[in-house]
Parts: sequence; C-alpha cells; structure tokens
Amino acid sequence: MARRAVAVTGARALPWAAACAVALMVLGPLVVVMLTAEGSGALSARDWAAVRFTMTQAVLSALFSVALAVPVARALARRRFAGRRVLIMLLGAPFVLPVIVAVLGLLAVFGNAGLLNGLLAFLGLPQVSVYGLHGVVLAHVFFNLPLAVRLILQGWAEVPAERFRLAASLGMGPGPVFRHLEWPMLRAILPGALVIVFLICLTSFAVALTLGGGPRATTVELAIYQAFRFEFDLARAARLAVVQTGLTVAGAALALAVARPSGLGPGLDRAVRRWDGDRPAARLADGVWIAAAALFLLTPMAMIAAGGAAGLLALEGPVFSAAARSLGVALAAVVLAFLMAVPLAFGAVRYRALEGVGFLPVAASSLVLGAGLFLIVFPIADPGRVALPVTAAVNALMALPFVLRILLPALQGVEADYRRLATSLGMEGTAWLRLVVLPRLRAPVGFAAGLTAALAMGDLGVIALFADPGGATLPLQVFRLMGAYQMEAAQGAAFLLLILSLGLFWAFDRGGRGHA
Repeated sequence: MARRAVAVTGARALPWAAACAVALMVLGPLVVVMLTAEGSGALSARDWAAVRFTMTQAVLSALFSVALAVPVARALARRRFAGRRVLIMLLGAPFVLPVIVAVLGLLAVFGNAGLLNGLLAFLGLPQVSVYGLHGVVLAHVFFNLPLAVRLILQGWAEVPAERFRLAASLGMGPGPVFRHLEWPMLRAILPGALVIVFLICLTSFAVALTLGGGPRATTVELAIYQAFRFEFDLARAARLAVVQTGLTVAGAALALAVARPSGLGPGLDRAVRRWDGDRPAARLADGVWIAAAALFLLTPMAMIAAGGAAGLLALEGPVFSAAARSLGVALAAVVLAFLMAVPLAFGAVRYRALEGVGFLPVAASSLVLGAGLFLIVFPIADPGRVALPVTAAVNALMALPFVLRILLPALQGVEADYRRLATSLGMEGTAWLRLVVLPRLRAPVGFAAGLTAALAMGDLGVIALFADPGGATLPLQVFRLMGAYQMEAAQGAAFLLLILSLGLFWAFDRGGRGHA
C-alpha cells in the first residue's frame, strides 16, 4: 500500500511539476530581458519606426486576409463539387509548410524574375517589386487567408440547416439570407479571426527578413534580430523584446475579449442545402472566388515543386548536414512538447489553472524567448554550442498551446464517457491508461506530434540568433543560399525542406490514425 500511495502522489505531482517547468522556461527569459532593458534608455526613432511598421503591416494583413476570406468561405459553404474536401484540406497547409519555403514560392510568382513580372514585360508594362510593405502584406495574406477561411467556414457549418430551410420557404433571396442568417454568424466570428491573424502577423520574422526590403520595412522581431546579430546591442534588443512582449500580450488579451455568441441556436445536424445559391449569378461568383483562391494558394507551391526538383541535383554536403540538424531539432521538439503537454493535459482535466499555464507561451514570441535565453547563456557559454538544444526547447514551448488544445478536448471526452464505468470495474492506473485512454488518444497525439515536428522543422527564428556558420538548420541554410543568390540551390533546399516537413507531418499523423 505504501508503494501505491507514493506512486499516486507522484503521478498527481507531475502536472504541477510540468506547470512549474513551463512557467520557468517562459517567464525566466522574459524576466531576464526586462531586467536587461531596465534603465537602458528610451526607444530610438528607428525603434519607433519598427513598432509603427509592425502595427501597420499586422493591421493591413489581418484586414485583407479576413475580407478576402469571407467570399471564399461563403463560396465553399454553398458549393459541393469533386475535390472539395481536398481543396479544404489544402487550406491547412500554412500550418505545416515552412515559411521560408512559401516565401520562395511567392518570389517565383511575384519576384523580380517571377511569373507576374514576366507577363508584365511581355505586355510592355512596368515591372513591380515584391519587397517592402506590400510584399510583407502579400505574404501574410498568403499564409493567413487559408486560416481565416477555415475559421469562417467553421462558422458557416455551425448555422443550423433548419434556418436555411425556413429562409427558402419564406422566399428569401441572397440578400435577406445574408442579412438575417449569415451576418449574425460573421459578427460573432470575424472579430476573433481578425485578432488571431493580427496576432500572428505581429510576431512575423521570416517574412520581414526576406521581403522587408530595408529599414523602412522592419518589424520589431526583425529589429531584435538585427540588434543581436549585427550590432550586438543587448540593451536595445532587450528594450525591443519588452515592447514585443507587451504588444503580444495586448493582442492575446484582445483575442479573449472579442468572442461573442451568434444567437442562431442549435439544429438537428441535418445536411445543409443552400437554395439561395442556386441562381446562375451566385454560381458564377462562387466559382470565380474558389478558382481565384486556389490559383493564389497553389501556384507558389507548384513553382517550388517545379524548380526544386531540378535544384535537388545541385545540393551539396552542407545542405544535407543542415537537414540532419533540422530533423534532430524537430524530433527533440516533439519529445519536449509532449513531456510538458501530457502531464498538463491530465492535470487540466481537474484543475483549470493548469490549462492557463500551458498557454503562457502565447504571451511571448519565439524570438523574444530566444533573446532571453541568449542573455542567460552568453556569460557562461558560447551560444553557438547550445543553438540546437535551445532551438528545440523554444519550438517545443511555442507548439505547447497547439498540442494542449488538441489533446485536452479528447482527454476530457474520455474522462466524461468512460471514467465512471472504469471506476466501477476497479480499473485504475496503468490499466486505465493502456486500455481506455491511449487507444482513444492515438489520433490526436499523432496529429499534434506531426504539427509540432513540421513547425519545428521549418522554424527560422531562434536559430538565426544562435547559429554559427557551421551549425545552420535547413531553413537557415535556405536563407543563406538566397542571400548568396544561389537560387537554384536555394529552391532545391527549399523543396527538400518541404518534403521533410510534409513527410514528418504525414508520418506522425498517419501513425496516430492507423488502427486507432
């Protein structure tokens, strides 16, 4: 009995130990950053310029992404066609694809030597540049339009089919249907979607690094990177990190405050038929929006595949070494993320506060955490020697909220559905985990692991602060090849990164769903 009591006590202590570890890993670097910034002077004119540009591009990116997502989501909600499921599935690609890969695809379409400028030159029209504010906004719309579409499409799916049936029986056309049914849903969904996209764009690094185009197009995170890598001005970097944290916390608080119910009520889960979309004009408009969105989202990826297949033959040893480092970082991030997420998820079933601890990384960007860890490591060790472990740890922290959000609902469902029966049968401890919990968590675990691995595989944030010339990961190697104008090799390396990221995601997700 004594051994069993000790085991139970230890198991109950694990969630709190994980919570303490997460809080220390998130708050410790932030405290170090704030202490370094204390008394180190005010923001300079260029720092304020970075703050203004960060806010401007985030606001514009959120507005354009959500505004364009509404007609695309409405078209997908009203239409049923061959390949619809596949197209909607592809809308989740920005969560999996590395940013640097997608940026290369955008350059292949909108860059100086891209498809668009080639067409303009053929027509005798002046060329356009993708660098600067408009390039950053374009890239962010590319990344976040699919996210906004998925969020809004989910809102349309929650409108009861009976409401549309009643509207059709009353003879309502598209206008009244939008005013009485769709607008209440959009009024509830759009504020949250806007804030989420704004928050993502607020912490942009790789996009601004590759498409910023100079001092006038510098985000706060890019300014932090520049202060560390090029100026070694730790005080300025710390000041900017404090500002970045404040902006992110304000954005996260706003995201929690804007949610409001639509008031449409429940339905009977019947299949939805949209009589308001039967008119030829509506069919034509929906087809145009779906085709335009597919063209915009899939063309850059097709360009990467087309150019990267030939570029694979031009790859050299450093690229494959960088790929091996990225694989190690991705797998280590998966292990670390689950070491933190699993105890927190089990504990959060009973203690809601533990769920809040798991979402602490939302309050700090990866570059700010990297800046704090750099300040901690710098006096005692060469930061280059710990670049890969630090990168894996920060990526695990940044993926923790996603992993926890995936695991927790599934675990709560298992507890609600099977705990009483298991208790009546005397099923506790390892038997409960092995026979009930794990079989029902395989699919969520696989999806969460695949998402974490893919995000870590494509990260170009912390490693840019720490890595020495011989310790680059694959995303950093792609960026260096682009900077050296070795575009064929860069496309090949980007294609390799794309294959590895998608392969990791597929392997983990498939492994979780197999025999689940």
